[in-house]
Amino acid sequence: MEKTSLSAITDSLTEIRYDLILHVLILLAGGIIILRVLRLILKKTLLKKSNQQNEMLVLKLFNFIGFSILLIVVLSEMGIQLATLLGAAGVMGIALGVASQKSLGNIISGFFMVTEKSFEIGDVITVGTKTGVVHSVELLSIMLKTFDNLLIRIPHETLISTEVVNITRFPIRRMDLFFTVSYKEDLNQVMEILKETGKNNILCLDEPNPFILIKEFGESGIDFQFGIWFEKSDYVAARNSVLTDLLENFREAGITIPYPHITISPDSRLSMADVTEK
Repeated sequence: MEKTSLSAITDSLTEIRYDLILHVLILLAGGIIILRVLRLILKKTLLKKSNQQNEMLVLKLFNFIGFSILLIVVLSEMGIQLATLLGAAGVMGIALGVASQKSLGNIISGFFMVTEKSFEIGDVITVGTKTGVVHSVELLSIMLKTFDNLLIRIPHETLISTEVVNITRFPIRRMDLFFTVSYKEDLNQVMEILKETGKNNILCLDEPNPFILIKEFGESGIDFQFGIWFEKSDYVAARNSVLTDLLENFREAGITIPYPHITISPDSRLSMADVTEK
């Protein structure tokens, strides 16, 4: 009789456990399906005309909130209270709370960043000392792909509090080249060569006109600044081409680009004997 009662209790508990597991699985499957449908509707309606950056950030936030709510519902159905669980965790609960505050700050900073529209996916930006292409915009950070193929994660809070330079925001850019010519050169001739170099190079734009500035009288010559405008995608090709053309044109015209010389008087030289003694 006792064995029969024990067997009945065990069967009852097993049945309850199986029912709970099945209920949780159905709840999870249904919740995931609903979230995917809502995500698709959101993407096809409200985000239809949005750019890739805003779409990615909003969808990631939707996934974060949706799956968080689904997790809380599942835990509640299993009889687990989230507050009790965190309270029992003690120090871990405090750590999770601090981490959540930091994450919330990054999420809010991300929305401020999106409203400013300071950059988009594919732009080349400089953040502090790091320069690269915006690879993706995550919920808490952005991923920056450097030109030597490294991936850098930068939190949104860092972007909000740091100067961000968007190098490729506009379709054209100006490249400034700095060089020095000898004091004996004809400055009018130098400026004419610069104008012809910018005019004849196919990668340099005619409008705006090249920028030519005599900066100052330097220690070894006269310093020039030569700015040419180009399409942002032609940076490397334009720089190499213009510098090559400049050097060839200067050589043909006999323009000298000085370099520092160090003169040591005979009196200041040390003999080998002096060096050996010291």
